Amino acid sequence: MSTTYDSHSTTSFYPPHKGKTLIINLLQRLITFVALFMAVFDGAASSPVPSAGSDREIMTDSTRINFRQSQSTLDLSLDGNRERLDNLIRHIQEISGQDSTFVISTLRVIGSASPEGSEEIDRRLSEKRAQVLFDYFAAHITLPDSITDFEYLGRNWKGLYTLVASDRAVPSQSEVLAMLRPAITDGISSTTESNALLDRLKTLAGGVPYAYMYRQLFPALRCSYLYVEYEKQIHREVEPQPAVAPAPIEMVIEETQSINAVPEETAVSQAEIKPEMQKPFYMDLRTNMLFDIAAVPNIGAEFYLGKKFSVLANWMYGWWDSDSHHRYWRIYGGDLGFRWWFGSKASAKPLTGHHLGIYGGVLTFDFEWGGTGYMGGIPGGTLWDRCLVNTGIEYGYSLPISTHLNIDFSIGLGYMGGNYIKYFPFDNEYYRKKEYKMRFFGPTKAEISLVWLLGRGNTNIRKGGKR
Repeated sequence: MSTTYDSHSTTSFYPPHKGKTLIINLLQRLITFVALFMAVFDGAASSPVPSAGSDREIMTDSTRINFRQSQSTLDLSLDGNRERLDNLIRHIQEISGQDSTFVISTLRVIGSASPEGSEEIDRRLSEKRAQVLFDYFAAHITLPDSITDFEYLGRNWKGLYTLVASDRAVPSQSEVLAMLRPAITDGISSTTESNALLDRLKTLAGGVPYAYMYRQLFPALRCSYLYVEYEKQIHREVEPQPAVAPAPIEMVIEETQSINAVPEETAVSQAEIKPEMQKPFYMDLRTNMLFDIAAVPNIGAEFYLGKKFSVLANWMYGWWDSDSHHRYWRIYGGDLGFRWWFGSKASAKPLTGHHLGIYGGVLTFDFEWGGTGYMGGIPGGTLWDRCLVNTGIEYGYSLPISTHLNIDFSIGLGYMGGNYIKYFPFDNEYYRKKEYKMRFFGPTKAEISLVWLLGRGNTNIRKGGKR
């Protein structure tokens, strides 16, 4: 499956570190700010950061590479990966060539995955993404033994929280942040807890926020980071002071560009990795209770097209008669309509709230109750030969009443036209009295429908969870 993404969120985050005092943290942030000021735009530029009172000069470099969805193969053509890696390697080679007293003292490699697939697959993806970045770097730079530290973030909840907080376009942003906040402050202790959080995100507000994050934010979490620290020994006559350990540079989540290329062979086989997400799908089945009361069975189906538009089709068929009493109650036909949904309810959950639409349909009827009868259309032929036609505009409101049920109130104004006749029964025969032309402008549609919501994520919710 090839998916195109267009992400425009740029922010930063750094992995958690423990056991540091407040003063050291403040000094580290100052050091990091100086390094970031020179490095943030190309991910590889660096500058010397002298440790006051120390016998060494410390420099830091960092970079990040992106991965395609569900893959851990290093694709140098993706999102500037080659340029960032080349810049980092070239800079380190230049420094080591100019001054042999500079040596790499720390190497941190961090793997990350977006919270979409299973916990196990996301963990393995983050491990393999960190390893493939390390392997490429180690093939170009000679590394001392025992300086590498790996960190596997798996589902990167902290990175997602940071991205959501910086993007005001996220639907139901405050609810998403409130849902993610415990995972950031308290951490996630088990796979069950992580899966429960993912399930709640997928169903929040009918899945609309999750669909937005999947398209716009998740690509920035499919990555790995490389943090390099190297130092130069400085000989001083004064008593050397304890050195302040350098802070890890804040990893910058850069802009993720659209990708249409065919994915390369992944290090994690496609047989092991299922699609990371099933996109929400919204539809409903319905019956107009006004027709049901009139003993006219009917059914409708509505499909959400996206961007607050839907398409709706209805059909009715009632064919009741009693020849011995000259009683007929016959009607059948249908209509097709398009709707635009608006208002806060429609923004939070598709197929809910206010809607405006246009519709058009055909029908025929035969009504008689022991006396004069009325027949819509000319007897004989097919529906299309004798139908009445109607078209108009409608307004309505779809009200949630339970997890999977709505009631849809609609009224339509427009035009109905065609031929109809009056007839009367006599001696087991029916005689036409007169044929008329119908040209009616006014209400042509009334609906109080019971709506059954179907599809992935198509459930009504309330504050705090499902209804």
